[in-house]
Amino acid sequence: MAEVEKSKNLDEVLKPFYQRASEAEDRLAKLEALLAKKGDSDNENKEISSIVKDFQSKLETAQAELKSEQEKASKEIQKLATENIKLQYRITHLVRALKEADSKLAN
Repeated sequence: MAEVEKSKNLDEVLKPFYQRASEAEDRLAKLEALLAKKGDSDNENKEISSIVKDFQSKLETAQAELKSEQEKASKEIQKLATENIKLQYRITHLVRALKEADSKLAN
């Protein structure tokens, strides 16, 4: 159950990065289509090519950010999972100690 919740949290954290990457890919596809359609003029091709390169650069940056955020989220999940295991261990021992104390008081 905790893994599913962590996965949902990771998806929420990464959602803006996925969205930005998707938008950049859409813009790039439109520009490539425009470039193919308007292959007549060299000036237009150079300008469009420049815009396409700019968007490709932005897409690569967004993908690098996404990967970085995924790594950070993964490390945080591992850290939280370890802490959770430690806390469960402590709870087990506290419950056992409480039962022993109740048992001693009953006798």
